[in-house]
Amino acid sequence: MAALACDDHPLVRAALALVLEDIVGLPVLTAPDFAGAWAHAEACDAISLIVADLHMPGIGPIEGLSGLRQRAPNAKIVVLTGSDSDEDLMAALALGIDGFVPKSVEPGVVEAALRLVMAGGRYLPARLAELASQATCAAPIAPSAPDHAALPPAETTLGRLSSRQRDVLDQMVRGRSNKEIARLLGLSPATVKTHIAHIIAVVGASNRTEAAILAREQGLV
Repeated sequence: MAALACDDHPLVRAALALVLEDIVGLPVLTAPDFAGAWAHAEACDAISLIVADLHMPGIGPIEGLSGLRQRAPNAKIVVLTGSDSDEDLMAALALGIDGFVPKSVEPGVVEAALRLVMAGGRYLPARLAELASQATCAAPIAPSAPDHAALPPAETTLGRLSSRQRDVLDQMVRGRSNKEIARLLGLSPATVKTHIAHIIAVVGASNRTEAAILAREQGLV
């Protein structure tokens, strides 16, 4: 098994490869564009996780992602991009990707989101879920077609959080800082930060504040 990091910026690509190596504990292939990623996918049928930028020189984003899906049908695909375009979000959703992570999120969120995907979950920003809901409301009702991007039930989301992470979430919603949470729960600031990154990924937020808001909206606290 292997992972594939695809980004046209060398520093981003190298950093992403290090994160993937730590997460999967397996060899990490790298590519600067979709053409290179396609070549790796054709040559290696053991790729289990692909993380790719959306806009790179050469092949367009839709064709690029579609080509990856065709060449690596069993791999989990996560888009890591600087684009926040609604069109890009919906196009990625339509292709059935496993995660869409904006590059603007906090550093720990990227790793938490990738771990979530590897564990069988799906990371979608709140904006993507909102767009999907709007599209569902506007389209004819099709009972047999599941709404893949709808916000998950509270029970499902809570099931992805440990009891300690739920404690941290409760304190986050109360507006307490990381230091205050660490002191109240008897944790180190670093541990609190790790828990918060996981929480942000699980609820589909981009940052700490949005995670607290979504937690309330989803009835998690």
